[in-house]
Amino acid sequence: MTAVTDEQVERVRTLVASIPPGRVSTYGDIADAASLSSPRIVGWIMRTDSSDLPWHRVIRASGRPAPHLTTRQLALLRAEGVLAEDGRIPLRDVRHTF
Repeated sequence: MTAVTDEQVERVRTLVASIPPGRVSTYGDIADAASLSSPRIVGWIMRTDSSDLPWHRVIRASGRPAPHLTTRQLALLRAEGVLAEDGRIPLRDVRHTF
């Protein structure tokens, strides 16, 4: 992966912070909006610098949370009214686009 700049980190952080309660965005949605070359860059930024953000509102394009976060992420989303169907978030209903 190429070096991630502070500007890219701040763009991602701003986008994630703007996702309203009850909505979700994918890593790819955020990468596109931030003009990044890959959703993996968003994932790296989220892993390293998102503890103060609504990280639970960012999911994979499949609508499924990361396996190691499934229980916690789905619980946080459920508290905002986002209900999973068979462990998958229905993107057609709750996707936030930028």
